[in-house]
Amino acid sequence: MPSERKEFEATAKMKGVMGKYFTDLCAGGEQGRKTAWCSSVGPAELLVALGFNVYFPENHGAMLGASRMASDLIPLANARGFSPDICSYLTSDVGAYLKGVSPLQKMKLPGPPKADVLVFNTNQCRDVKDWFQFYAREWHVPCVGIHTPRSIGEVDETIVKDVASQTEALVAPLERVAGAKLDIDRLREVIVLSRKCTGLWKAVLDTAANVPAPLTFFDGTIQMGPAVVLRGTHPAIDYYELLLAELKQRIADGLAAVEGEKFRIYWEGMPVWGKVRDLSTQFAELKTAVVASTYCNSWVFEALDAADPFAGMARAYSSIFICRSEDMKEKYIERMAAKYRIDGVLYHDAKTCPNNSNNRYQMPQRLQQKLGKPYLVVNGDLNDLRLYSEEQTRTSIQAFVEQLSEG
Repeated sequence: MPSERKEFEATAKMKGVMGKYFTDLCAGGEQGRKTAWCSSVGPAELLVALGFNVYFPENHGAMLGASRMASDLIPLANARGFSPDICSYLTSDVGAYLKGVSPLQKMKLPGPPKADVLVFNTNQCRDVKDWFQFYAREWHVPCVGIHTPRSIGEVDETIVKDVASQTEALVAPLERVAGAKLDIDRLREVIVLSRKCTGLWKAVLDTAANVPAPLTFFDGTIQMGPAVVLRGTHPAIDYYELLLAELKQRIADGLAAVEGEKFRIYWEGMPVWGKVRDLSTQFAELKTAVVASTYCNSWVFEALDAADPFAGMARAYSSIFICRSEDMKEKYIERMAAKYRIDGVLYHDAKTCPNNSNNRYQMPQRLQQKLGKPYLVVNGDLNDLRLYSEEQTRTSIQAFVEQLSEG
C-alpha cells in the first residue's frame, strides 16, 4: 500500500483564489455589475474586457458532480422535459436551479448569480446553447453565441474568418447589456493575461512528462479551476507560477505523485466527477500514474493573439480537441502518448456526453494498432453516478493494470 502522498502546498492558495472568485461573483450584482454566463470555451476574454462578472455554469456542473449532488437533481430536470440522455451537467444544473440548491451554499454563498446575458460557443456541443436558452427564457434576458463548425480538420482561414466575424458580431449586443463600449486596448490586455495563463497551465501539465510524474490527471482536475474561470486575470497567473515552482521542486527532489510508479496511463474523455478521489486512490494502490488527459489540456489556448484579438480567439477556440476530426484527434493522442511515455489508454464512455466520448467509432482499435498500446473502456458518466458501476470499474482497472504488467 503506498504511503499518503503529500498534498500540494499551493492548493491552500488555490482555495483562497477560487473562494474570492465566487465571493466576488455573487457580490457583483449587489455592486451593480452585470453578470455574463459563458460556456467554458467561450469568448471569456471579451466579457472580461467589457467589465462583466463572468460565470461558467459548466464549472458549477462539475461541482455538482464532485459533491455527488447531481444524481438526485437530474430527475427534476427530466420532469421538466429534459431527456435523461442529454448532458448531465445541463440536467444537474437545471435541477439545482429548480430545487434552489448549490455547492456554493456550503461556502455561505447564495448560489449562482442570475445572468444579465448568456454567451455560448457550440465548439463543445449543442447542449450548451440549449442549456443557456432555458435560462434566457426563465429570466427574459438575451442569449447570444457562436456556432463553430464540428469535425474540423485543419483550422484554416475560412473557419477563422467565420468564427472571428461571429465573435465580433457579439460586441454590439454585449455593449448594450454592459452599458459600456468595448475598449480594444483593454481586450488586448486581457488576451495577454489569458495567453500567459494558458502557457503556465500547459507548463504545469507538461511536468507530468517527467518519470516519475509529479502530478496526475486527478490532480489536474482540481488544479485546473483558475485556468477555467479566471483566465484573463492576474490571480490565475500568480497561482500557476506558484504551482509550477512547486512542481519543479518536486521533480528535483524525485517526489512522485504515485509512489513507486510502475505504469503510466492516458485518460481520454470526461472525468467521473463523483469518483475522482476513489479512482485516484485505486490507481495509486496499483502504482499506476494517470499522467495525462485530453480533458485537462482543453484549456490550453496557444493561438490567442493580442495583435489580432478576434482572429486569435477564433483560432484558439476552434482548435480544441472536442470539435476536431477523428484524424486530428488520433494524431493528437499519438503525440501525447509519445510525450508522456504512456503504457496504455483508458477511454471513459460517458453516457450523457457523446461529444467527449471518443471510443464509439473504433478509435481505440485504430490507435492500438498505431501505438501498440493496450486500452480499456470504462462505462460511466461525468455526473450521473446511476450510470456508473463501482464494482465493474474497479475490476476492469485491476485487470487492465495486470495486463500491463504482463506486457
